[in-house]
Amino acid sequence: MLRINGVSRTVLVEPRHTLLEALRLDLGLTGAKEVCDHGQCGACTVLLDGRAVYACLTLAVAVEGQGVSTIEGIGGPGELHPVQRAFIEHDAFQCGYCTPGQIMSLVALLDRIPNPTEDEVRGAVAGNLCRCGAYPNIVRAGLAAAAAMRARSSTRSQRRLVRIPSPRGAGVRGRGAVPPHPNLPPPGGKEQSTSSPPPFAG
Repeated sequence: MLRINGVSRTVLVEPRHTLLEALRLDLGLTGAKEVCDHGQCGACTVLLDGRAVYACLTLAVAVEGQGVSTIEGIGGPGELHPVQRAFIEHDAFQCGYCTPGQIMSLVALLDRIPNPTEDEVRGAVAGNLCRCGAYPNIVRAGLAAAAAMRARSSTRSQRRLVRIPSPRGAGVRGRGAVPPHPNLPPPGGKEQSTSSPPPFAG
């Protein structure tokens, strides 16, 4: 049983099969690329419980019960992950073959360090080779994605603020004021009847 992108999947694999083979051949998740198959290029990078790992060096049976995240699980056409969007905006790819691994390495970094330095971004993708030489734009995209994620987090925090209403009947009457309930006594006083007293019954 493998937990892929939050979904439990049952896969029958040989003990020698790698996680990359299980993802691509058995589950049809081809975002992680098979290039060197020796852990030297990083094109197969996925997240294992939040850590960036090479899927080509990881046995599928060794990750049973752990959370595996692939490029297919971090965003979609309707809502791209900030790192994906930053790669588009900063032209951080050319052929695109190494891009999934680059993105997953940066996602792991930003989940761990929301405000990384340029050196930390470079270090995060040091194990991901780009034969097209897009490294400067990849670093710029990583820094831009970090800024976008911090801004989004700040906006969400502001939206969580709860506006506490004034006590019933308190405050100045006007727009937005809460009128007193007709069946409750006025604040700080006893209930007073506004109707005429009943006639005296002798």
